[in-house]
Amino acid sequence: MEADPPGPRRQVAHRRLKVLITGAAGFIGMHVASILLARGEQVVGIDNLNAYYDPALKLARLARLQAQPGFRFSMLAVEDAAALAALFEREKPRRVIHLAAQVGVRHSIVDPQSFSQSNLQGFVNMLECCRHHEVEHLVYASSSSVYGANSRLPYSEEQIADHPVSLYAATKRANELMAHSYSQLFGLPTTGARLFTVYGPWGRPDMAIFRFTRSILEGQPIDLYNEGRMVRDFTFIDDVTDALVRLLDKPATASPRFDRAYPDPVESDAPYRVFNVGGGHPVPLLELVDTLESALGRPAQRRLLPMQPGDVLATAARCTRLLEWIGPSHATSVRDGIPRFVDWYLTHYAGARAA
Repeated sequence: MEADPPGPRRQVAHRRLKVLITGAAGFIGMHVASILLARGEQVVGIDNLNAYYDPALKLARLARLQAQPGFRFSMLAVEDAAALAALFEREKPRRVIHLAAQVGVRHSIVDPQSFSQSNLQGFVNMLECCRHHEVEHLVYASSSSVYGANSRLPYSEEQIADHPVSLYAATKRANELMAHSYSQLFGLPTTGARLFTVYGPWGRPDMAIFRFTRSILEGQPIDLYNEGRMVRDFTFIDDVTDALVRLLDKPATASPRFDRAYPDPVESDAPYRVFNVGGGHPVPLLELVDTLESALGRPAQRRLLPMQPGDVLATAARCTRLLEWIGPSHATSVRDGIPRFVDWYLTHYAGARAA
């Protein structure tokens, strides 16, 4: 995305914010922390380094952050209310980017308790800490999955998001509602970002592009659910992190157009906002595979499978409200983003090209 005008950015950097990032060793967390550190902020990162996927990748991301001045890390789970409160008391962050969560639509079906503990109890703990320590702004990751059974595309924030098709989606929608209650009751500025299928260097191994790349290089078949007849609004990591940082720089405010007789689902007369953060250019899954094959220089063995529980056929983001709030932006195309991911993969996993 395009940079902010120089005036506001210089003012924020000069102030040297202390920002807490939860899930700092995660895919998005590492990238957001790197941007903030590069512009001179102090960053406190926390992560529980769980084994949902290979912790070695999380440790490698963390090592990149620990090599930069201004970064401190604590191994901590957001579900641990006492430890989280102690950290807030010690560090006194001014702003928070909350990315820590148990992820995985299908995983939420087989392990619902982990989602309840991390995504619900952990989020309550975060809200309580922000309230009691007078945090200026809480930005948190929601998900495009909140749109659930809604089939009207592109998704816009005005649409009702009350029909989740997975527990993961339900927890993310619950986070939005919980945030509003704290914005209303305590004046805590909160901004939710409904993220759409984020990919790129240092990405999560459970995500499709990562899994497809590994399987193609290993000569293994890739699983295409609904026989590949799916569409996703793939969003490159640089575009997502730029949006999150720019949202952090502009704390949520009450909407002057909010009408309690006809309430807007994602605005309020409290300091509360929710925005779609997506590429805005949905891509058929089979086209994505074609692009990946071209970048890798290898064909994929395609295994066509039926639709999986918790999945949706298509996602597409309308980001008009986001652009009105943070200004003009750039969306990286899959044609440009996929080769950048492949280059990172082949470099990070030495020998993958010859495997």
